[in-house]
Parts: sequence; C-alpha cells; structure tokens
Amino acid sequence: MTPGLDALRAQQQALDAALRSGGAAAPGLLRRSLRGGPARLDIYQHAYAARLVGALRDNFEVLARAMGDAAFDALGRAYLAAHPSRQPSVRWFGHRLADFMDTCCAADDGLVPHPALADLARLDWALRGAFDAADGPLLVADRLAALPADAWPGLRLALHPSVALLPVQWAVGPAWHVLRAAPAGSEPALPAPQPLAHTLLVWRRGLGTHWRALDAREAALLAAVAAGQPFAALCETAAAHCAAPGEAVPAVVAALQQWLADGLVAGT
Repeated sequence: MTPGLDALRAQQQALDAALRSGGAAAPGLLRRSLRGGPARLDIYQHAYAARLVGALRDNFEVLARAMGDAAFDALGRAYLAAHPSRQPSVRWFGHRLADFMDTCCAADDGLVPHPALADLARLDWALRGAFDAADGPLLVADRLAALPADAWPGLRLALHPSVALLPVQWAVGPAWHVLRAAPAGSEPALPAPQPLAHTLLVWRRGLGTHWRALDAREAALLAAVAAGQPFAALCETAAAHCAAPGEAVPAVVAALQQWLADGLVAGT
C-alpha cells in the first residue's frame, strides 16, 4: 500500500474510532478546521448516535412509547456503547437489545425500570422480523381434505416463513394493546405487569403482522410442527395436554383448522 493510501486509511480509522467512542481523535490524524481550531467531530458524533438511537425507536416503537423519550434515549445510547452497529442497514440494529435489557435488570443499573419491558422489546423485534420475512404460498383446506386416510399419520406440515414462537416471562399483551391504541403523544396508564411464562405466536399475513398468546397445548403443537414432527406425533403431543385420550385427535384437527384460517401453514 502506498504512503498516501496508508495515511487515508489511518484517517478513516481515526474518524471511525472517534465517532464510535465519542472522544477525541488521535492527534495529527484529522485536519484542523478552516479557522485553525480542532476538527468539529462533535457534530458527527451527535449525528451518529442520534441516527442509531432513532433506528432503535423505529424498530422498537411500542417499547419506546412505554419507556418515554428520555428513558428510551438513555437505554439506546447505553446499548450503542455496549453493542456498536455491525450491520450495513440500520434495520438490523437492535437484535441484542432485549438480552441487553435483561443484563441491565440483573445489574439494577436503573436503565430498565421493569423486566417486563425486555419482553415488550422481544415482541417488537419479532413483529419486525415477521414483516420482513420471506413470502410463501399458503396451504388450503381442500388439499388436506383430498388426502387418503393412510397418509395422515405421516403428514408433516410446513409453517409459513414469517411464523415465530416467542417465549416470554411476562404478560405484556395488555400493555401492548393499550400503547398501540393510544393517540400519538399521549401517555396512557398501563396495567401493572404480571409474571406469566408463556409463548406468543407471531406471523404475517399479506402486509399485516399479527400475534396472539398461546396456551400450553397449542404452543407444544406448533413447536412440534416447527421441529418437523408428523401428524401422529402431534396427536401424541396433544394427548399429554388432554384430560382423556380420545380428545387428542380432535384437538389437533381443531388447531389445524385455526392455523389454516390464520394463514400459518405454507404446505406439507
């Protein structure tokens, strides 16, 4: 590499380090201002952090409303310092935010007022992921109705690419609905978070993203589908959650009908 390119590379690295750290650049590597003063890095440092925190606000819209501007800004800047962006697109900035929030709660550092907010972040991120997921054809009931009886035990269902099963530890649904329904700029009163270990189903149909809470039986059935288990194994899974053995097959059939209506199944 020529000396000129070496100098350019050193300047680029110095600028990058100064923008990420928020501190001063290494002496002599950045030119002084036209008036002879130090390089005005503060403008770019502010813009760098503000743009990425703004990207977090876009990616975690409901979480940002729940926390408020000041608290979310403080969280975003702390996350940026701990996990600088490594992706070319700001759309993917924030994939570790929920885990970072768990760490903040464990450290009791004041950045996250309640651990339920981390699950709210997980739901926000999962809905964004469902929106961006690949498309695919949906299975129609007529195709299943045409199957011979002996084909059902080995039948394996394929979920739509947007489908995600999201384990959470708190009942975040009530707060999420209040925040989504509240007018912009308002500060609605939120219900107190309640501990509840359960699974949320997230998916996209058309251009709309959806989610709902699952009971233990449906969560286990969808997990079995995602793992590639055949219909016979789904019935065994359902039997473990039914009061009587004869309830298992009707339970799986009822769940399948709901999945088809929701647009969760892409094929067999």
